[in-house]
Amino acid sequence: MKNWVVALVIGMLVLVDVAPAFAQAEWRIELAQQQKRRTLFDMLFGEEEVVRQPPRVQRQQQEQRQPRRTQPRQQQQQRQAAPAPVQPPPKPKVEKAEDATRLAVFGDSLATDLSKGLERFYAEDPNLVVLDQSVDSSGFVRSDFFNWNNAIDEQISKNSFDLAVVVIGINDRQPLSVDGKTYEPLTDEWNAAYQARITEFLGKLRAARKPVIWVGLPPMAKSQYSAAISQISNIQRLASFSGGAEFLEIYERFLGEDGKYSSYGPDVSGQNAQMRKDDGIHFTSAGADKLAFYLSQSIQTFYRGGSGVSLAVADPLAGTDAAAMLRPPYQGLGQIRLLEVAGAVIPLSRAPQRAGDLLSANAVQVPPPPFALDQLVRAPIGRADAFGVGIDPAAEPEPEQPAAP
Repeated sequence: MKNWVVALVIGMLVLVDVAPAFAQAEWRIELAQQQKRRTLFDMLFGEEEVVRQPPRVQRQQQEQRQPRRTQPRQQQQQRQAAPAPVQPPPKPKVEKAEDATRLAVFGDSLATDLSKGLERFYAEDPNLVVLDQSVDSSGFVRSDFFNWNNAIDEQISKNSFDLAVVVIGINDRQPLSVDGKTYEPLTDEWNAAYQARITEFLGKLRAARKPVIWVGLPPMAKSQYSAAISQISNIQRLASFSGGAEFLEIYERFLGEDGKYSSYGPDVSGQNAQMRKDDGIHFTSAGADKLAFYLSQSIQTFYRGGSGVSLAVADPLAGTDAAAMLRPPYQGLGQIRLLEVAGAVIPLSRAPQRAGDLLSANAVQVPPPPFALDQLVRAPIGRADAFGVGIDPAAEPEPEQPAAP
């Protein structure tokens, strides 16, 4: 038994002494395998001296070169991300004055978009408040759904606004019924009935002495629908002229560079932005702001920053002859006389004055005509002044000679 224990101890000591030798031999074998074969280039110019380390030492050096991860990967990505841009502080809300001008926007869902744009445009003006009076899916055709003529009577009786802005018509391409008769869209009977309803609407506003700005309709994405809306907008233009309202044309303002419908265009700052929503009908916030900017130019005719509105249209040519010439049709003989004085119209019954008479009637002598009219008639045929109406000298009787005394 003792011999067996002694033999076991001696074997363990031998293994402890031999193990490093085996590891050293294994490293030498691996090093020999990693050595590359010598080439002619190495023999001529020498071989780069590479100090080889045992595999265990190489692993330790490689671990020392790698940085230790002290934080999770998500925290490192958050640290590398760019900081969020600083948002500008919101504009202070301006309280409207008690006697501020009340601008009411009437119409369909397009009027809703316009109201929001006008609210942003006049947000810092304490003397003007925007009232959204729009009704979705409304128009002048389906009076059974919503009657705008009855609604405007109610608003006028309440005196709820000072200045009216109207944009409507995207729901009006449908049959119209009058006195039990139904007319198809955009027929002659339909156009007359549609214009009559708008004229009645504007007549009530005019009688109440409420200024009106009627906004035309923009182009639409679908070509057939856009053509119909353009015809409806033309009817509204004619009704606005006859009803005393100011008409604002916006069709070309929202066209692309090729003259066709485009959802994008320059905004109020000149940057390209989306003007219309994906439905091809309504306005985005940028489009509504652009429309509000154009409309503000017309609003300045009646509103100049103070309380109340002015019914008198600001006209720098008022009272001049140029104002009469620029505003046809002419009304009465008084304007015709002004145009005659200005030289724009010359009646056929009055011969124009000569230039010499305009300078000085006494200083300039008008020379007599070179020949009388009867001389042209009596010129002989073939002469330059006969002009084809002369007489034949052979056919003309000779003048009688006086008798001798």
